[in-house]
Amino acid sequence: MNPLRRWWLGRRHAGDEWSPLFARPPKDEWVSLDLETTGLDPRSDAILSLAAVPVREGRVRLAERFETLVHPGRAFDIESIRHHRLTPADVADAPQLRDILPGFLRWLGPRTLLGHHLAFDVAMLDGPMRVVMGFPLPNRRAELGQAWLDHRRLADPHAHVDLSLDAIAGALGIPVIARHTALGDASTVALCWLALRQRAG
Repeated sequence: MNPLRRWWLGRRHAGDEWSPLFARPPKDEWVSLDLETTGLDPRSDAILSLAAVPVREGRVRLAERFETLVHPGRAFDIESIRHHRLTPADVADAPQLRDILPGFLRWLGPRTLLGHHLAFDVAMLDGPMRVVMGFPLPNRRAELGQAWLDHRRLADPHAHVDLSLDAIAGALGIPVIARHTALGDASTVALCWLALRQRAG
């Protein structure tokens, strides 16, 4: 979200229950976000699980995480199941996203979002956000892939840089945790972010 749009929404929601979302984000604190979805099209696919893990004071705050399964409101196929290993039975009794969003936003507050291919996760959330809340996610964002690319290109401008999460984690000496689960990927991204910031000095 561009700063002018964010400022305008902050003015519009000044004094209401969502005004904290538009406050200045706390310094050196991020929330690593990951979603598992029925597919890769934000216009037609749906969210199956959401996990968000705070990163603060040089630590991944796993005990403070926000984690939930999500009822997608639609069927999904075997290719989707093979990727994230969530079946229709797993999410049959999960809450729908419209019921999750208000609590998630209160928990999130103005903190900066962190992710790997974060633009996709934000796109998956923005459509439902506009319907339920009347505005898209206003939080500032930090992208692990871009930070890793900048770091590698600083050392060698012509280097071929593999931006997959597995490659970034391997180069930083971080174990990949429960790949293709929302909590596992959010935690891996958070650990990579801390390792990269330490390496960058």
